[in-house]
Amino acid sequence: MRVIFAGTPEVALPAVQALAHSRHDLVAVVSRPDAPQGRSRRPVPSPVSAWAHANGIEVLTPEHPRDPAFIERLTELAPDCCPVVAYGALIPSRVLAVPRHGWVNVHFSLLPAYRGAAPVQRAIMDGVETTGISIFDLVPALDAGPTYRQEATTIGALETSGELLGRLAVRGADLLVDVLDSLEDGTAVATPQTEAGLSLAPKLLVEEARLEWSRAADALARHIRACNPAPGAWTTLRGERFRVLLARPTESRELGAGELAVERRRVLVGTGEGDLELITVQPAGRKPMEAAAWGRGLGQGTEGFDR
Repeated sequence: MRVIFAGTPEVALPAVQALAHSRHDLVAVVSRPDAPQGRSRRPVPSPVSAWAHANGIEVLTPEHPRDPAFIERLTELAPDCCPVVAYGALIPSRVLAVPRHGWVNVHFSLLPAYRGAAPVQRAIMDGVETTGISIFDLVPALDAGPTYRQEATTIGALETSGELLGRLAVRGADLLVDVLDSLEDGTAVATPQTEAGLSLAPKLLVEEARLEWSRAADALARHIRACNPAPGAWTTLRGERFRVLLARPTESRELGAGELAVERRRVLVGTGEGDLELITVQPAGRKPMEAAAWGRGLGQGTEGFDR
């Protein structure tokens, strides 16, 4: 089967690599245009584009999937199916109709739960114990198409969104190839989604990642894991942005909200309910480090995070 893969970030790499080693013919990839990065603001190809260029595979980077030149080239390539992982743009109906087996998307939740751009982050933030993978047929409505495969997984107690996404991406690549095999064999069965359990997972914004110390310690710990690695949970200390990468609630309830206590082997911060032990932090202008090591270097007079 001729396939054209659509994906952009690093989390999409396991899928495109699995397709390249499958029985299917990967004829091209579609990715978002090169984006400026770093201080130079030099345009840099996406991880999927860079991989395709390195492997001699044609790359299509339309500003928008409705661009006439893109639609013309897609039609010329005549894909049987277009698998998708984190492409980053909505596919219009006209483009969805080009491949005879449609566009098959890998989504990192058990649909209809957590439809949207940040399903893993929102699941961790909400404190659910189980999430998973859904392979489904793209339709114009957001993440609403019928599902071919679903598989559940347990979220680890200290697992960050980056760690969970990495794990789901590898397993999702295998499931995607299985679905494409079944589509080619004529054995695939798509099950319509119901509205029972429907929830949305909008993108996490930087401002939303700010830590509100009046919240409970367990909620803050989940918030920190959900925002790791992006956009990164943050607060301010002495007027400078300070990132918290990992933390866990403790049984102690002694500190005021945002108040710091530096002990010999750990650093605690008070919250609206319980104290929070900081595990990994990133002070302004520095690399991530163990919170205990950071705490030993604090100067006198530090009372707590800015509120």
